[in-house]
Amino acid sequence: MARADRLLFTCEHGGNRIPRAYAAHFAGATALLAGHRGYDPGALALARWLARRANAPLYAVTISRLLIDLNRSLGHPRLFSEVSAPLAGAAKDGLVARYYRPHREQVEAAIAGWVGAGERVLHVAVHSFTPVLAGQVRRADIGLLYDPARWAERELCARWAQRLREMAPELRVRRNYPYRGHADGFSTYLRTRFAPPRYLGIELEVNQACLATRPVGERLRAALAASLTGLTRPGMGVSVAAGGGPAG
Repeated sequence: MARADRLLFTCEHGGNRIPRAYAAHFAGATALLAGHRGYDPGALALARWLARRANAPLYAVTISRLLIDLNRSLGHPRLFSEVSAPLAGAAKDGLVARYYRPHREQVEAAIAGWVGAGERVLHVAVHSFTPVLAGQVRRADIGLLYDPARWAERELCARWAQRLREMAPELRVRRNYPYRGHADGFSTYLRTRFAPPRYLGIELEVNQACLATRPVGERLRAALAASLTGLTRPGMGVSVAAGGGPAG
């Protein structure tokens, strides 16, 4: 398979922060913001840990996806939640300009620079999922999401899953679960911008129950970091935290 020369991490649902200008709209929504709909618990800490171990750049967002979901396409019916959907058009345009575009354009520009220099990029978007949704138990600890039509992504995830099973056989690893890798998302958009095998977009989904349990979470983090070794040559870069532009 095509070997990735550059490794890049993103975290689109890293926090549940609501900027002051929009706080009044979320009055009484504390429980909603604190739950899995408000953000992906544990995802940002995991993304930071993996990026440090790989010496790779991280682009992360800390505003709540209930305000605007940076993992959705513009025009998607769930780009805005039931709380933010009633906002005026100008306010929504402001959210797109202040939070949505900076994050996505920074990541796209970084990938474009490497691809333009003849390098190949593995983009790992780090997310977490609730163990139970609508009464259905999710039967996985780690999900690797990819586009089955892209051979390099399919092969990399097969190898990654195999390495994880060898290193931590107690962890349940599934591919394209609990979501499909070709569904709407940031990686899906980036595939329209960068051809295979120069761009490999993988969404890493981790069960929040694992991340919340210290021994299991530590074992899971170590297995993820170790299993990435050999799949790529780690990229170089400074960790970036976004939430409306880069921050240290």
